[in-house]
Amino acid sequence: MKKKNVGVIAVVAALVVAGGWYFNQGNDAHAESGKGGPGGPGAGGARPPVTVNVVAPQRRDVGVELFANGTVTPLRTVDLHPQTTSTIRKVHIREGDFVKEGQLMFSLDDRADQANVARADAQVARDRATLADLERQYKRSQELVSQNFLAQSALDSLLSQVEAQRALVQSNQAAARSAQVSASYTAIRAPMSGRVGAIDVHPGSLVQMTTSLTSITQLDPINVSFTLPESSLGALLAAQKSGQVEVRVNTGNGATEDSVPALGKLSFIDNAVDAQAGTIRVKGEFANRDTRLWPGQYVTAHVTVQTLKDAVVIPQGAIVTQNQGNFVYVVGEGNAARQVPVKRVYAYGDQAVVTGLNGNEQVITEGKQNLRPGGKVKLAAAAGGSKRAAAPAAKKGEQA
Repeated sequence: MKKKNVGVIAVVAALVVAGGWYFNQGNDAHAESGKGGPGGPGAGGARPPVTVNVVAPQRRDVGVELFANGTVTPLRTVDLHPQTTSTIRKVHIREGDFVKEGQLMFSLDDRADQANVARADAQVARDRATLADLERQYKRSQELVSQNFLAQSALDSLLSQVEAQRALVQSNQAAARSAQVSASYTAIRAPMSGRVGAIDVHPGSLVQMTTSLTSITQLDPINVSFTLPESSLGALLAAQKSGQVEVRVNTGNGATEDSVPALGKLSFIDNAVDAQAGTIRVKGEFANRDTRLWPGQYVTAHVTVQTLKDAVVIPQGAIVTQNQGNFVYVVGEGNAARQVPVKRVYAYGDQAVVTGLNGNEQVITEGKQNLRPGGKVKLAAAAGGSKRAAAPAAKKGEQA
């Protein structure tokens, strides 16, 4: 019985020793695998390359622009009123017509005015006839005085009558011209070229000096009025001194031909800054033969105050901002990411003009959030190409 117990104990001890050995051997194998042994997940101890997208910087001339919302304003708008009380005899134009300077627009009842002109002309004719008679009498009296048939005092009296009659003729001539001016008020002509607005009178309507007949708005050329921050005043004045400043306005939504910008020139900078708003009022003048710009229209104005020659342009999304400044990642030697400090000079849309780049680098735009200086990168286009190349190989192996 004792021998049997001793045998059982020996078997149990042998199993314990064998289990301990196996356990230790398994831990050693796992340790070797974790250290990068053959087939282990940490083989080599290096991070895999980061897939990135890159762009090449562009070199081009970039205009520095100031932009603001503005409204189209005409250079001149005239509200037509009659200068006398009368009735409308005829309307020669229609609403919305384009008229030229001097074109007849309204005719008023002019019968009374024409009668006054005729009476004034007749008065002038009568006075001239009287003057001619007095001048003949004066000439004969001069002969009689020379022959001592008439006293000198009588001749002097006759000379006074002649001079008085000459003054009366001149007065009546002025009255006749005044009557002609009053008669001209019955023919209302366009004071300038432009487009006619709404017409609120018709033949037979009684009009007075307070009655608005219609309005004329000059459309070519035309202004665009807008305001800019007072911080832009220095750049505006400098650009104006250097030459003609280009102004561009956009009127469309990008889906029609109106989206093509209209080009003009800076025509006015106000003489004072609005202290309350901190803005300066500015105007641009535009040729408007095709009437694309309409008074009261809402537009976006762009003023080019400077042109950056041969500037380096990159996407703004490639710029990384930190407390120490801005930088971009570029692909260096051996496909290693390298930081290059840059300075943003001017930003427009999704592009930015920067300094610090030569222009021949490969700037990383996507995937930079996973990068570290010196980290390996792999171009997304190359990675996609290798995957597309591997797919047919795998397919061919399946067929084999």
